[in-house]
Amino acid sequence: MDNVGIVVENIDAAIDFFTELGLELEGRAPIEGEWAGRVTGLGNQRVEIAMMVTPDGNSRLEISRFLTPPIVADHRNAPVNALGYLRVMFAVEDIDETLARLRKRGTQLVGEVVQYEDSYRLCYIRGPEGLLIGLAQELGN
Repeated sequence: MDNVGIVVENIDAAIDFFTELGLELEGRAPIEGEWAGRVTGLGNQRVEIAMMVTPDGNSRLEISRFLTPPIVADHRNAPVNALGYLRVMFAVEDIDETLARLRKRGTQLVGEVVQYEDSYRLCYIRGPEGLLIGLAQELGN
């Protein structure tokens, strides 16, 4: 997989959130023109993107803020059983410490932190603009 893409209204807040989660801003640029619209099927579009990379350098998150055309749907507050893409799950070293840092940025816990056998501690949170994010802490390694 090359990257996962999300669309936001406030790209700066999203960059800050994912930086707090441990990702690093790899680059930020405007994307526009007829060629870009041919890829997405949106015609003449103007988008600001930020590419963030995970600490291991193996995965990327593309954050997009569409300037034109306007956003036509909003799935951010859909429940976890809604059809379509659900969430992005991040591995963290210490789920409690990560939650404490992210709560300072307005993050809300969706349910509760649970332990799956002796393998993982897991939770879902609502990040910037209500985006559904998963956190997983592997146990016993």
